[in-house]
Amino acid sequence: MNRLWFQLLKITLLLAFLLFGIFTASSPTLVLAQQLTDTPAPQAGIFITVLYDEPQINVRMGPSSTIYPVVGTMVSGSTAPALGRSQGGDWIQIEFPSAPNGRGWVYSPLVQLSPGTLQIVEAPPTPVPPATSTIDPTLAAQFIIVPTSTRPPTFTPPPSLTVPSYTQTPAIYNSDSVPLAAIILSLAVLGVIGFLLSLIRR
Repeated sequence: MNRLWFQLLKITLLLAFLLFGIFTASSPTLVLAQQLTDTPAPQAGIFITVLYDEPQINVRMGPSSTIYPVVGTMVSGSTAPALGRSQGGDWIQIEFPSAPNGRGWVYSPLVQLSPGTLQIVEAPPTPVPPATSTIDPTLAAQFIIVPTSTRPPTFTPPPSLTVPSYTQTPAIYNSDSVPLAAIILSLAVLGVIGFLLSLIRR
């Protein structure tokens, strides 16, 4: 009998755990909706067209030609969806895929806006200026050259050159020997005679 009660108690506990698991798994979960961002969606039917008297215009990162850098250009006649305008209305935000976040700004006198009303869009944060390079004074002090107060060395002339002298006496001309010019002349005469004899024999 005790064994039967023990089996019933075990089955009851098992069913209780199963029911608890089913109810906790199917309980509704809390879903948070995504917060709205301040980037506007393109308004239907409103777009800009670059005027034809401009060969091309700059597309900037924000509504200023001095603060924001150029992120691209648009040629005359090209169009882009308009997203909004600046506070004064002199800059228009457009869709521009090559710009950061896919949005750029054009100067409104250089474009023609299709009919419609654009909402005012906040300007993006100004870009961080590039860091200026600073020189470490301790490192720069190592390269400062202080002129020495010692006198520069004086010029020392090189030792004097000694010209070698030759003591060999020239060869004495021997009057008994045959001059070299006579030998050359006699050979030339023999050559001419031999040439004439060969012509005569022909």
